[in-house]
Amino acid sequence: MYIPRQFEEKRPEEIRRIIAEHSLGALIVHGPGGLDATHIPFDFDPQGGAHGVLQAHVARANPVWTENKDGDDVLVIFKGADAYVSPNWYPSKHEFHRQVPTWNYQVVHVRGKLRIRDDERYVRGVVAKLTRVHEGRADVEKPWKMGDSERDYIDRLVAAIVGIEIEVQSIVAVSKLSQNKEERDRLGVVAALKERTGAQTSKAMLEAVLPER
Repeated sequence: MYIPRQFEEKRPEEIRRIIAEHSLGALIVHGPGGLDATHIPFDFDPQGGAHGVLQAHVARANPVWTENKDGDDVLVIFKGADAYVSPNWYPSKHEFHRQVPTWNYQVVHVRGKLRIRDDERYVRGVVAKLTRVHEGRADVEKPWKMGDSERDYIDRLVAAIVGIEIEVQSIVAVSKLSQNKEERDRLGVVAALKERTGAQTSKAMLEAVLPER
């Protein structure tokens, strides 16, 4: 991934935040049929291995776990907040007319080694962890847990999925947040995003681009 120096994201806590809040990753593999992508939610354990471990599960019917093998190199992409930026939002544009449209965004690329975990105990652990995390974020009155369903029903569903583990080898990230603009233009972007939150952009991008971050 091409990363201009001023946009390179090096803060570990910010990288973890992007992964946690945008955990539906794109798992990119190069199997017998060529390049392919599987979109699945991941849990990131920064304490696992030298650089952390990503954990997930896929449907047993998904060929990603049979067409690829342990040790294969894979890439997982986590796409964070993003927003179109109009040159009209820059005060300097109205003086000098030397600005063009651009796009602000955050993204994390994780490279690692694939490991297939086709064992029930591992799969149950991954499902339970993902459930706790995302039920907690769903802000429901009574979070769902695996024990809420009949055991036979859960057993059948668990048997129909396979665990995926990725030993992280490297992580690179981009936070393109108007850092290359002068302060008044950056504040112009913030003001415009505030007016448009919930439309073409998101609260997450507004918070990311704020100068205080």
